[in-house]
Amino acid sequence: MRVYSAFDGMSCGQVALERANIPVKTYLASEIDKYAIAVAQYNYPHTVQVGDINNVNPHDMRDIDLMIGGSPCQDVSFSGKGKGLVKGERSNLFFKWVEHLDIIKPRFFLLENVRMKQGYQDIISDLLGVQPIMIPSSLVSGQKRDRWYWTNIPFEMAKDKGIFLKDVLECQCCGTDRSKSHCLDA
Repeated sequence: MRVYSAFDGMSCGQVALERANIPVKTYLASEIDKYAIAVAQYNYPHTVQVGDINNVNPHDMRDIDLMIGGSPCQDVSFSGKGKGLVKGERSNLFFKWVEHLDIIKPRFFLLENVRMKQGYQDIISDLLGVQPIMIPSSLVSGQKRDRWYWTNIPFEMAKDKGIFLKDVLECQCCGTDRSKSHCLDA
């Protein structure tokens, strides 16, 4: 599979693909944060860093099977700046992602973002031609972060794995897994 991940961060897309046992032939990552890139390259040294999405030529992307992204949320988040999903500011990066999607025409796509006003959801849904699915992160992790996902990938909703934050934290006194630690009650 050839993957193009915009706003790649520390390559959590690769983590998900690896955990799903989906082999990746080529992984192109668009990211600008040097620390996130360093983590991605440490864990996935074959990642091809293509730089800032604003400087990526989507016409150079050939035979992409999966395009993923989670554009910056500050303008649409309830806890963010509230500028809205408009061309300009950080939200302009979402429109750049859609431009790349339209040119690249991958077989599959997945866009993730935060809870937001219905009007912003509608703009994204109209541009992508699919309705979002709300997936609470608490089903599969120790965090409580509801997220919207727009995708053309068929899938089944994850079942609640009963994971709590205490299950994923390391013990502060000895560094062991808290759920198995002698100091669990400390």
